[in-house]
Amino acid sequence: CRYLAVQLSPAIPVFAAVLFLFAMATLLRTSFSDPGVIPRALPDEAAFIEMEIEATNGTVPQGQRPPPRIKNFQINNQIVKLKYCYTCKIFRPPRASHCSICDNCVERFDHHCPWVGNCVGKRNYRYFYLFILSLSLLTIYIFTFNIVYVALKSLKIGFLNTLKETPGTYPSMSLTVLTVLEVLICFFTLWSVVGLTGFHTFLVALNQTTNEDIKGSWTGKNRVQNPYSHGNIVKNCCEVLCGPLPPSVLDRRGILQQEESTAQEGPCPRGPGTQEPPATQGSRQAEESSMKQQDGSIPLPSAVPAPPLSDAEMPEEKQRTPGEVPVPSLDAGRAEH
Repeated sequence: CRYLAVQLSPAIPVFAAVLFLFAMATLLRTSFSDPGVIPRALPDEAAFIEMEIEATNGTVPQGQRPPPRIKNFQINNQIVKLKYCYTCKIFRPPRASHCSICDNCVERFDHHCPWVGNCVGKRNYRYFYLFILSLSLLTIYIFTFNIVYVALKSLKIGFLNTLKETPGTYPSMSLTVLTVLEVLICFFTLWSVVGLTGFHTFLVALNQTTNEDIKGSWTGKNRVQNPYSHGNIVKNCCEVLCGPLPPSVLDRRGILQQEESTAQEGPCPRGPGTQEPPATQGSRQAEESSMKQQDGSIPLPSAVPAPPLSDAEMPEEKQRTPGEVPVPSLDAGRAEH
């Protein structure tokens, strides 16, 4: 606000602009980064895993439910279950889960954020946390200095006169009225944004994910200790927010290879309107006639007209005399008509 920049300090709007740009940068980084998607198993890998499962579980009698596909893994003297994903055909790593919206298994899956439009996982959780933290600070900052602006104006000419003093964006409303509305909006927004930031701060301090907190993986009836926690808030925060990021395993520049099954398939069936070449038609008719002769049935006449016979090849009763004019047959006349 120009009034606050003149009356108090020009750093007030500058700091607000920096907070806004930082929040937008972390939002875009969260939205367009790989959250830690685990590639699906190739057909050969999926077949090998199926063979391993069958060898371990044995043949299941018909009508009985097969045992769950689970592998036990030990982390810090705690047994962690690796579950099998029927969509990706893999055993998911610890803390990974399959997102039903993205249809991918995500490493250290936290949740799917509709406001960000992406999953929040191991590779973009820190940017998501910085986004909601900077957004909370920006909301508190705007809320605080809106109140300061109304208070400074009210000390000079009174609150009611302040509401009527300066025209704002709309002709019937003053700038102070718009500021009061902005204060109300920021007040109700604070509860959701700041509350979300506080919840994720609590999760970071415990080295826990939203998915694990909802399922009660470490705080349920079993009272199992979190094997990923270091027992120290500072160490947990450093690991989640400052630890090294694993490289992405997605090949974004790779070319999708055509499957061999499509290349080995026969030619596409012809539609009703397409015609075969004459050579194909002739060979097919010859095959049909030979098959009918082998069955003992009468062969059908060929569709190709036979060449005319010469006088020497014709029977004696049909041979013409030297002065006789050839008479066209009935079949030729019908063909002409």
